[in-house]
Amino acid sequence: MTPRIAEMRALARKLYDEAVRAADPALAVRRHFDSHPPAELPAGGRNILIAIGKAAPAMLPEAMGHVSGPTEALAVTHYGNGRDIPGARVLTASHPEPDEAGLRAGQQIIALLDGAGAQDRVYALISGGGSALVPAPRPPLTLADKQQVNRLLLASGLEIGQVNLIRQQLSDLKGGGFLRHAAPAPVRALILSDVIGNDLGAIASGPTVAPLGTPGDALALLARQGLLDRLPPAVTALLEEGNESPPAPVAENHLIGSNEISLAAIRAAVPQGWEARIVSDRLTGDVGEAAARIAQAAAQAAPGRPEVLVFGGETTVTLRGTGRGGRNQELALRLAMLGRDWRRPWVFLSGGTDGRDGPTDAAGGLVDGGTIGRIATAGRDAAALLANNDSHAALGAAGDLLIAGATGTNVADVQVLLLA
Repeated sequence: MTPRIAEMRALARKLYDEAVRAADPALAVRRHFDSHPPAELPAGGRNILIAIGKAAPAMLPEAMGHVSGPTEALAVTHYGNGRDIPGARVLTASHPEPDEAGLRAGQQIIALLDGAGAQDRVYALISGGGSALVPAPRPPLTLADKQQVNRLLLASGLEIGQVNLIRQQLSDLKGGGFLRHAAPAPVRALILSDVIGNDLGAIASGPTVAPLGTPGDALALLARQGLLDRLPPAVTALLEEGNESPPAPVAENHLIGSNEISLAAIRAAVPQGWEARIVSDRLTGDVGEAAARIAQAAAQAAPGRPEVLVFGGETTVTLRGTGRGGRNQELALRLAMLGRDWRRPWVFLSGGTDGRDGPTDAAGGLVDGGTIGRIATAGRDAAALLANNDSHAALGAAGDLLIAGATGTNVADVQVLLLA
């Protein structure tokens, strides 16, 4: 690896860190309350603060510092991300596969909301990952039913909004279910978006927002995708009944952080000597098609001018093999294959702002023109590994995994392509 490539790789990592810093959930909560002070608590009332998602441990203590009076507080986040918060209960559960701990966490949230009265004030602190962390199966479904559906959806290649349309019909908390349990207490939701386009109904499957569709819509989508015969019988029966949940009360929903804010932070952090351009904040759809779009942008870039091309979004992977990886690792590996013959020095990073990419220890990948050669030197075949959805093994062989650890935030994915 040349000194120039090593320098470019260090810059790519610095820009990723800036994207994560711009999505700091505590600062986002603070900015919100500075401009929207909490409502006065009626006599005999309580503040009920419930934080759900990857950013819950950062959002909850900041919010607790802005309310006064009797307070009950609960946070649910993923394993390895929990920490003590004085005055609050902190629960951890599995992500992206829901588990028994998540089921119990959902039950505790429902019990807390069911006890809320008109004199109470409920604050929902919502961030990405909340959907899997509190499964709350809609009766008569079981956790096993939800787990089977979740595995099916994660491997389907459906976009996140489509996945959440289906999840909402199977949950007692999603698609406005949180509000139905909290009534008659008013609810203010502070939402950190991990969804491109910031559709509030899709973030954590929209616990404080009306559902994205109906059971019939979910059934039709599953039929179009050829997934109906792979559903648990109880799920099919529930959707075929077509019983919609009663309308939910209206919440006061506030978007306090997003992917676009992080992309702007990347562009602002690019040093002198480089030109920076946000090419797309809608890098979605199939990961192979996304890689081709990035390669096309590289081909259209002016030669001989150092440039940083910035992208944001959330791609999808259709699983065809038995390997390990995630959408960011596969995107990085695919671009490494497309760019191995480019005639200019380049570096590409694709990473999840939450520090996690699929069921692995990596946030994504950091590749360059030598990646495929390093994989071959390690005795591995990049094309064969890609065909098996084994991007983690491929990038690991090259030393090109992006390792960040849990960041405590989540505003979808960011990509930077440095062209010297």
